[in-house]
Amino acid sequence: MFYNFCSSASLHNITPGRMSNPEPQKNPAPSVVVAKMMPPPPGPKNIVFKKTTRDNAIAVYLGKRDFVDHVSHTDPVDGVLVLDTGYIKDRKVFCRLLSSFRYGREDIDVCGLTFRRDLYMATIQVYPPPSGQKPKPLTKLQERLAIKFGDNAYPFCFQFPDYLPCSITLQLGPKEVDKCCGVDFQISAFCAKSSRFDAKIPKRSSVSMVIRKVQFAPDKPIFQPVAKTCRLFLMSDKCLQLEASLNKEIYYHGEPVEVSVEVINHSNKTVKKVKVTADQISTMFLYSHDTYSHRVAEQEVIEQINPGSTLKKVYSLYPIVANNREKHGLALDGKIRDKDTNLASTTIIKEGIHRVWGILVSYKVQVQLFVSGDAAVELPFLLMNPPIEVAAGEHQIYPELT
Repeated sequence: MFYNFCSSASLHNITPGRMSNPEPQKNPAPSVVVAKMMPPPPGPKNIVFKKTTRDNAIAVYLGKRDFVDHVSHTDPVDGVLVLDTGYIKDRKVFCRLLSSFRYGREDIDVCGLTFRRDLYMATIQVYPPPSGQKPKPLTKLQERLAIKFGDNAYPFCFQFPDYLPCSITLQLGPKEVDKCCGVDFQISAFCAKSSRFDAKIPKRSSVSMVIRKVQFAPDKPIFQPVAKTCRLFLMSDKCLQLEASLNKEIYYHGEPVEVSVEVINHSNKTVKKVKVTADQISTMFLYSHDTYSHRVAEQEVIEQINPGSTLKKVYSLYPIVANNREKHGLALDGKIRDKDTNLASTTIIKEGIHRVWGILVSYKVQVQLFVSGDAAVELPFLLMNPPIEVAAGEHQIYPELT
């Protein structure tokens, strides 16, 4: 039996009552697939933060509230003040960058004494613009806001000094609800007769916005944490060797810290237990240099290492805030509003800077062997935020409510 298959394109060549072979096409029409192209998604918008005074005479506009300390330099604080000059009339408008260190609760401030010290203060006159001063080049944000608000927009710019630390908040106790102690930064704008700190400032004509000075992990490695020690015992010819190392030097918040431990026991003693801990060291530079240590992660394991035996093992530590909620005085990254935050990032100081104010934070891992006379080593490491990329796009104004 013979079957003749015909394509749908050649059905018009078949006449009723007669079967015939279709004529082959010399140039067959190609198959065309029409795809509907969707427009690309819009790019992320850069938020512009806004806060106004109660009398609506001054509005502060900032393109960001986190200013990065790159160690070699720090991002400038650039923004714009939008003024109602008809309402302000002949008064002066000032803008101020203030860094302060609060080391006590506000409810114990009595007799005009406050547990707060100003670390840095810079004030500039924005309106009317000082005569004889050359205008500085505008940033992209300032240019866009100047186009939007016209002559009512007055730019300002501040530069952080090198001796200021990053924003840090000290964790409160479970029953404490007052403002947190620590280092904070803020931008304020106000109407006053002079820029003196003790000058009377009407509350209706003043506004403040909290900002942060932050650091991110460097791109290049700094060091490789490795530590060794050898412990000799009485009546033992050979020693107990302990070596500990980390798989990397920089850890991001939330990552486990992997500690490799190797013990070679040539002594006549028996190791009963291994303890691996991670500590946060906070150094306060104010009136004196005070150092505080908080344990942020710990793992204690019963490991019996008999004479002549060895141990190779990797221990994981989790230095995160969720495991340290009730530790009073623990250093955290500075936060805006009541949002959750991380453990304070390691402070990296610019080379050549000897004078530092505020709080410096560092971390270390300690490996301890429980034997007749403890054997221990310490490994410093960096705990920081991962580097971020700032996406460029259209600006969207976000009113600040706090």
